[in-house]
Amino acid sequence: MSNNKRVVITGMGVVSAIGNDVPTFWENLKKGVCGIDFINEFPTDALPVRIAGKIKNFEPEKYGMDKSFIRKQALFSQYGMAAAYQAVAQSGLISEGEGQNIDPLRLGVYVGSGIGGFEIQYRETAKMVEDPSGQWISPLFIPTMISNIAAGNIAIKFHAEGPCIDVVTACATSTNSIGEAYRAIKHGYADAIIAGGCEAATIPLGICGFANAKALSHATDPKYASLPFNANRGGFVMGDGAGIMVLEELEHAKERGAEILGEIVGYGNTCDAYHATAPRPDGTTQAACLRIALEEAGFDQSKDNLYINAHGTGTKLNDVAETKAYKLALGDFAYKAHITSIKAMTGHMLGAAGAVEAITTMLSLNEGIVTPTINLDCPDPECDLDYTPNTAVRSDITLGISDSLGFGGHDACLALRKYNG
Repeated sequence: MSNNKRVVITGMGVVSAIGNDVPTFWENLKKGVCGIDFINEFPTDALPVRIAGKIKNFEPEKYGMDKSFIRKQALFSQYGMAAAYQAVAQSGLISEGEGQNIDPLRLGVYVGSGIGGFEIQYRETAKMVEDPSGQWISPLFIPTMISNIAAGNIAIKFHAEGPCIDVVTACATSTNSIGEAYRAIKHGYADAIIAGGCEAATIPLGICGFANAKALSHATDPKYASLPFNANRGGFVMGDGAGIMVLEELEHAKERGAEILGEIVGYGNTCDAYHATAPRPDGTTQAACLRIALEEAGFDQSKDNLYINAHGTGTKLNDVAETKAYKLALGDFAYKAHITSIKAMTGHMLGAAGAVEAITTMLSLNEGIVTPTINLDCPDPECDLDYTPNTAVRSDITLGISDSLGFGGHDACLALRKYNG
């Protein structure tokens, strides 16, 4: 099998707090629209945090889901299906009335979730506590709660009989999913893979768990709560959603006349091996991850105009360690890079964050626009790089990287370029 296959993007789909399709999401990103708001899906009076980047106006029927699927499946799986439906439709891999434009055994699914069917687990556990006999536990409990079921459902929907893998690496999940899919296609194990992540963890148990771990912002103003690289930051804001890309081997895409949206050109993957929740404070392992992706992408400081879509959670520890990692990986060039964190607008989508941010990176490259890090009115002196405060800027960026850092020390980074033939 060849190690030199090029991997391109032929479809993208998003479900987020600022839009349930790519065009809406992108327009709101450029405008600096904040999708974080008060939670109204369940009572929050007794909770330590009452805000999140929740999904609005979600209509699963629009994305090929029938009533039975909607009734049975957890929200994370529905979000993943919706994003996959968008991405596959754009790719043209499977056309209505024309069938499948790929050998099913050469089509894979790499879709992960950091937590999976959290609300299902919470609901069924409550039943068990109430009645220890377990007689009222749903027979669908296990197959709707397990985190791999989103990938399984997507494979069933699109007759993908090739490799199907559910990556679970906390907040690095979907960056790893896309990266591993890239490698599988590059090395010849598939012709196309539906790749990304989905999450719906904003439930009372999730809020209390993250809040008690000292990870969440306790801000009461939802529009000034997620504050990446801001001296006033106090933690991340939870968010739900999904991001999916269709990755495809270049010649396969060209042969069927697909529109090529961009190219994956590098992938790095390391581990801090330091702490269960805290990042390595000196940024060394994170920097190594960035270097691997940049080297594979052929990064050239004399030619490349670099864009970085930061993990940028707004926690005290992450933003400083991440800034150090950029400086270690890039040296003085770090001060020339355009950097942004979209989590100020979307909240932190955990296992879905990396895929949504990779999509943002590709859109930014194609349009030459760096989206803003909103709310950056008081920059942390330790975060002294160009984090694109408050307003989008135009720039002819040539290389983009999107990095994710997950609990457990998982570091992942994707490198992307515009497609130039």
